[in-house]
Amino acid sequence: MQQEITGTQVQDAVLPPTAPEKGQVSGSLSWTAQDTTWMLSLFGTAVGAGILFLPMNAGLGGFWPLLLLTILIGPMTYLSHRGLSRFVCASKIEGSDITQVVEEYFGVGAGRAITWLYFLAIYPIVLIYGVSITNTVDSFMVHQLGMASLPRWLLSGALIAGMMAVMVAGERLMLKVTQFLVYPLVGILLFMSLYLIPDWKMDALMQVPSAGEFLGIVWVTIPVLIFSFNHSPAISQFAVSLKREHGANAAKKADMILRNTAMMLLGFVMLFVFSCVLAMSPAQLAQAKASNLPILSYLANIHDSAFISYVGPVVAFVAIVSSFFGHYLGATEGLKGIASKQLPFVRERCSDKGLNRGIQLFMFLTVWGAAIANPSILTMIEALGGPVIAAILYLMPMYAVYKVPALKAYRGRLSNIFVIVAGLMSMTAIFYSFFQG
Repeated sequence: MQQEITGTQVQDAVLPPTAPEKGQVSGSLSWTAQDTTWMLSLFGTAVGAGILFLPMNAGLGGFWPLLLLTILIGPMTYLSHRGLSRFVCASKIEGSDITQVVEEYFGVGAGRAITWLYFLAIYPIVLIYGVSITNTVDSFMVHQLGMASLPRWLLSGALIAGMMAVMVAGERLMLKVTQFLVYPLVGILLFMSLYLIPDWKMDALMQVPSAGEFLGIVWVTIPVLIFSFNHSPAISQFAVSLKREHGANAAKKADMILRNTAMMLLGFVMLFVFSCVLAMSPAQLAQAKASNLPILSYLANIHDSAFISYVGPVVAFVAIVSSFFGHYLGATEGLKGIASKQLPFVRERCSDKGLNRGIQLFMFLTVWGAAIANPSILTMIEALGGPVIAAILYLMPMYAVYKVPALKAYRGRLSNIFVIVAGLMSMTAIFYSFFQG
């Protein structure tokens, strides 16, 4: 993607280290080590702090709605990301990323709108991480270290300033480091999933909501699932790289890699969710949601195991910090692109250094303000994160399929209807939550 959307550093963080040089074209569709590298990169893009909040929402309605959601999220993840990769792969402009493709298909005005949508998809996530890092550290200080809570304005300000200082000191290096934090994080979370198995309570299978409650639970949980399984920030450069390597076979190769990525995500993420849900009672899940803490921090507070008590919050901290870096960079550079390219008075009056300082101040003050206010993280995901991601990832590519001649080969398929319905459900879930509340 262009720098003003997610940043070249974000691109570097997800690009495999052995990406082929320009001009190398291969017609082979057999699985290669390069494909495995891409699969792991996309997996790492998706797995972040979102998984730490998913069990509270996905499991609050019981086992059976969660089972249906598990059946749905696999094809939802694969088909939506496949649609976005095909959207980019169909471009006739060599090396064109998603914003250039939008301009090619729909015009300059739509390209600007997509830039705004990408910023609005990333920025609320930065606010979410400001809230969650404050809650995680405060809980660890109180419950594990036996300390008194610091004033929230002081603790949140220090944590956010510290994370931003690291970014200002060395953005590219930090993203390279945090890229490698994903894999030990994955290993520990897998271990946690298995570690909780002896605590599973099978009486959760006896909890069956009414039909209306069942569908309502599924509806309001879809945005959180979309948020937790989302790896769309990497799809643009993923598609560009495959076009350079595979030429006309790029879309087919992308389909293969994205299918395996979706299967890997489904198995790993949902094992963690099921393990947490079965190890906790509905009352505990509700309390965890009300506490506004990552699931591992809540487990650390209620579990007798010293391992969970200390490792859980540390894992949550690492996941939140590593996710904050990439999303903060994407949001700041997205805002810089909007300000410098779409707001003429900013271009005329501000130097590049002054613009950077102004954006940093804006980000610090707004993230700090959100952390002090401590809004519900899951509500923010339901209201902001999931719906905006769905607009870009689910609906825009499907609209292009029926609008753009280059994509007409993909028309008339049931999978298109499935993706459209899933996207609309995510975007409208906030209205259901509002009327229920």
